[in-house]
Amino acid sequence: MINMSDIRKKTDTELVEFAQKARETLRGERFKDKFSRKANVITTAKKEIARTLTELNTRCRNAKTK
Repeated sequence: MINMSDIRKKTDTELVEFAQKARETLRGERFKDKFSRKANVITTAKKEIARTLTELNTRCRNAKTK
């Protein structure tokens, strides 16, 4: 799991790549067999996606207001 402080240090392209990796992880975990799924992996991936998109949207909005 990654912290918001780590996410804030990344560039925009790194954040986009990180979100794509998290989405791939989430997609792969969702389509596994019912008994081999890991709820912790799914929850972590969702949180990482949300944090990454939040930071990207914040940067976009701050750039527009300046």
